[in-house]
Amino acid sequence: MPVVIRPAVSADAAALAAVAAATFPLACPPHTSDEAKADFIAKNLTEISFAGYLADAERALFLAELNGQPVGYTMLVFGEPHDGDVAAAITLRPTVELSKVYVLPGHHGAGVSSALMDASLDEARARGAIGVWLGVNEENARANRFYEKTGFARVGTKKFLVGERWEDDFVRERSL
Repeated sequence: MPVVIRPAVSADAAALAAVAAATFPLACPPHTSDEAKADFIAKNLTEISFAGYLADAERALFLAELNGQPVGYTMLVFGEPHDGDVAAAITLRPTVELSKVYVLPGHHGAGVSSALMDASLDEARARGAIGVWLGVNEENARANRFYEKTGFARVGTKKFLVGERWEDDFVRERSL
């Protein structure tokens, strides 16, 4: 059965939080402590957090399901970036941040990320964006290869706080 990509709704908050808790640690560099990962998840990726994201008109979330089970998600954040390094690096406006692209490990390489990316880029276009940007840890080789393959060029760097440590992220951008 093919993967189904659909807009996430408020009833999906728990499923999104479960996928987020399982996948966020995979995006962290090897030196990130388990405590720092758990702290980030507890502060940003809970069911309550996702309920807020889903209620925010400036966000769009997509859920990937296989046989009715959640296997991945994306989140878009519309509007001008608040991070000064990002604002200086990106060149396309209006823009949207592709804040999250996460797929459960058993589904990597099966086209789920590409399907989520397509749905997210279609939504960005539909809302009038001409560019999409994202931040990705510079040590996350798998994600960086995927983003390069899907047309995201490295345009700058930014910092990302996990626990008490600032990590180095590439800022990537692509046109729509």
